[in-house]
Amino acid sequence: MILHPTVIANLLAAYIGSGMVLYAVFYGVQILRHWDIQSGHELQLVLERKTYLISTLLSYVFGLQLLSLFLYIFTADSLTPLFVGAMCAAGTLNVDGFGYPTLVLKIFSFILAGLWLVLNYADNQGYDYPLIKKKYLLLAFIAPFIILETILESAYFLNMEADVITSCCGSLFSSERVTGIGSEIASMPALPMMWIFYSAMSGTLLCGIFFYLKGLGGYLYAALSLLMFLVSLVSIVSFISLYIYELPTHHCPFCIIMEDYSYIGYLLYMLLFGAVVSGLGVGALLPFRQVESLQAMLGGFIRKLALASVILYAAFTALVSYEIVSSSLVIAYEVVY
Repeated sequence: MILHPTVIANLLAAYIGSGMVLYAVFYGVQILRHWDIQSGHELQLVLERKTYLISTLLSYVFGLQLLSLFLYIFTADSLTPLFVGAMCAAGTLNVDGFGYPTLVLKIFSFILAGLWLVLNYADNQGYDYPLIKKKYLLLAFIAPFIILETILESAYFLNMEADVITSCCGSLFSSERVTGIGSEIASMPALPMMWIFYSAMSGTLLCGIFFYLKGLGGYLYAALSLLMFLVSLVSIVSFISLYIYELPTHHCPFCIIMEDYSYIGYLLYMLLFGAVVSGLGVGALLPFRQVESLQAMLGGFIRKLALASVILYAAFTALVSYEIVSSSLVIAYEVVY
């Protein structure tokens, strides 16, 4: 293990978060089994007092979970000088077999934690906690992923050795030598992917605006938000990174978070993750529009989520477009990297 401040911060955040989630799940099971808002039983009164405490606690824990994704990437990037061959976070995450699986789980947990926060906010607006069982079912679903993430993250950092020779991002995301999923994405033709990105984004934004104005197509917009998130991640590797680096062969999705590129990657990823959580939140809340205690506010809240998602996706697209227009790189259709 490398005793670096950011490594210790990551592990502390993971252990605290996992401990709090397990504590919340313990009471969540009791709520799922015994909750009855109409009952005056002593157990019900105890559960009502506990649920406010647990909801507040989990709001902070899942807020920390959102931040932990970016802390993890920042840590991987800051450890780059310690490993031979590593040029950015891509190489650091490859020093053992746990780096990238942990990253995937953190992305998945980020989205689930964001959805729980959305559901929790809506539930707290109802006088009778109408979504309480739904949000604790979601918590029970999230908990195993949080625990598994903590185990993998611990294995990743604890197995780190400074004398390891790792791969650089040039080999992990090479369009010329396809050796893994990163290289497969990098080898996708840049200009066709650009057409796919802008076409998909246009459809997503139009659907979101239509839902915001008319209240129709909410489930479709939620699905398109998730699809657009995946398309955007692929696009970052396929062509967006090329224009940021102004190099036709550099496809790394991690170098863009470095100081050399004004940390633009952090802004791109924050916009993207905020957009997908807001968009999926629309679909998560739509089934509960007719709940009596939520009717007065839920419709407006769902529309605000849709608007937030549209704005974030539009900002992401505007930033990408600016980087493309201002870049000195020109990719001809005949020469696709």
